[in-house]
Amino acid sequence: MKNDFAGPLIMKEEVETAIKKMKHGKATGPDNISVELIEALEDFGIGKVTHLLHEIYDTGQIPTDLSKSIFIALPKKPAFDRVRHDEIIMQLKQLNIDGKYLRIIKTMYWEQTAAMRIENKTSTFQDIKRGVRQGCVLSPDLFSLYSEIIMRNLDNHSGIKVGGQSINNLRYSDDTVLIAENKEDLQKLLNIVEEESRKKGLELNSKKAEVMVISRKQESPKCDIFINEVKLKQSGKFKYLGTIISNDGKTNREISARAAQAKINFQKMKTILTNKHIFIESRKRALQCYIEPVLMYGCEAWTISKQIQNKLEATEMWFLRRMLRIPWTAKKTNERVLKEAKKRRLLVRTIRKRQATFLGHVMRRGKLEHLVTTGKFEGKRSRGRQREKIMDELATWLGPGKVSDTLAAVKDRDLWRDMIANAYKQGT
Repeated sequence: MKNDFAGPLIMKEEVETAIKKMKHGKATGPDNISVELIEALEDFGIGKVTHLLHEIYDTGQIPTDLSKSIFIALPKKPAFDRVRHDEIIMQLKQLNIDGKYLRIIKTMYWEQTAAMRIENKTSTFQDIKRGVRQGCVLSPDLFSLYSEIIMRNLDNHSGIKVGGQSINNLRYSDDTVLIAENKEDLQKLLNIVEEESRKKGLELNSKKAEVMVISRKQESPKCDIFINEVKLKQSGKFKYLGTIISNDGKTNREISARAAQAKINFQKMKTILTNKHIFIESRKRALQCYIEPVLMYGCEAWTISKQIQNKLEATEMWFLRRMLRIPWTAKKTNERVLKEAKKRRLLVRTIRKRQATFLGHVMRRGKLEHLVTTGKFEGKRSRGRQREKIMDELATWLGPGKVSDTLAAVKDRDLWRDMIANAYKQGT
């Protein structure tokens, strides 16, 4: 185990950059020192903060005021509050992190206290025995480390095979998806996670957990999965990281939901977007900044059939017709509406551009996303016409036509950037 306490120095420029990134208008701690106050002291304040950080870094001791927290009780039981401090420290020791950093983290967690505030009344300060610090930039990494210990127990168990590699789980913070080819394997994975989580002081929430069977059949096969003898709900769709996942493996429901949400947001900004006293260019800019991002959230993973493309273009025209206050009874062609708005149809092109840009990052990074995008699934292909794949769509849009040529081009960043620019300029 590493016991080196000769870590790197904290630079004044680093402190200045960190202060600039801090948000304004946030509540102060027990010391009543706000970000605005530190900024007002300018170079003098930055120097004082840097000196304080050096003392903490060198001694491993944190001032009492900085170890105190005040919180308001909320009726929730999140996973972040169940983490055991001794487990975190033990794992950090095994990673051989710098001795000074480890000492500071120990002090942060083993010497912290907190009080509860209810109706402007503050309780006495009590020691905090578990949980990561909410709002701390280090907390997500510490929790990810904690969950990694649990999920490593799944390494030698089966999942779905892509490109010869078995994948049995996907994780983002405490949002976890377990993947298996059959019911028995899925139950086994869940039992392991439940048992290992319990050992670490975490609990699986059977009320929030759901089961989905991805199938081409109109009616999904039944799949009974249990957590502690509690049967989990089987769903035809659920939302994961803000995106609707459907049991047919398609993105149609997600795209329809995105279009509906974008229209709702448009209606909320109707007084601005349909105001003829505001220049149309300004309103189009507002549409591009506030409405279209809602519609395009997660579009990098969409497969866009001709039917979906027509739906997206219809949504784009819906925005423009309402911005120009054209009633549905008016017999105006889309070309005439575009001419009045002084606009081209760019929504689908923008989505394709974002998909191609994201694909470039994924391919050059060369990790799990690369494997899932380019790898082949084991098994037999179904009868009939095969589903459209995003790689085939992008290969056609970018020009080469062949997926192999597209994958070869993506390695050259400048060439890839030029291909995207040309396709965006010419294509639909």
